[in-house]
Amino acid sequence: MLLGLFWALLAGSLVGLQNIYNSKVNEHANSWATTTLVLGLGFLTSFLFGLIFEGANMFRLEHMQMWFWFSGIIGVGVVVCMVNGIKLLGPTYAVSIVMTSQLIFALLWDSLGWFGLQQVPFTWKQLVGVLVIVAGIFVFKFGGLRQPSKSVAQGK
Repeated sequence: MLLGLFWALLAGSLVGLQNIYNSKVNEHANSWATTTLVLGLGFLTSFLFGLIFEGANMFRLEHMQMWFWFSGIIGVGVVVCMVNGIKLLGPTYAVSIVMTSQLIFALLWDSLGWFGLQQVPFTWKQLVGVLVIVAGIFVFKFGGLRQPSKSVAQGK
């Protein structure tokens, strides 16, 4: 379990770091060029590491349903949507919305047993947990101290 927590925390930090880098690339290129660069370099890196660590076994894709092969296409949507969301909302707000969306859809897909997942019974505790996170995003976005208007600040 601790190893799983480690990997999940590391993945979260890497996703956050990747989003920062992607948004910086997107400041100098459009979202399609950013996506091409990010996924192209990701392909090269994973291909090389796969060859180094797995060799020819990397190409053994037995017993895999064909529609799982399209996850890379979904990755294009992830990167394009993320860089545009960060551009319009800022990194923290965009990432928190993305994470909440991930939780909501993971809860839905787990509860329904879609996409080859083992069905996990839905509980109201799970829904309340997701709603608490959504409420936290609203507090984060709208719960800050208001800046005084110019007339109040100037004593008018």
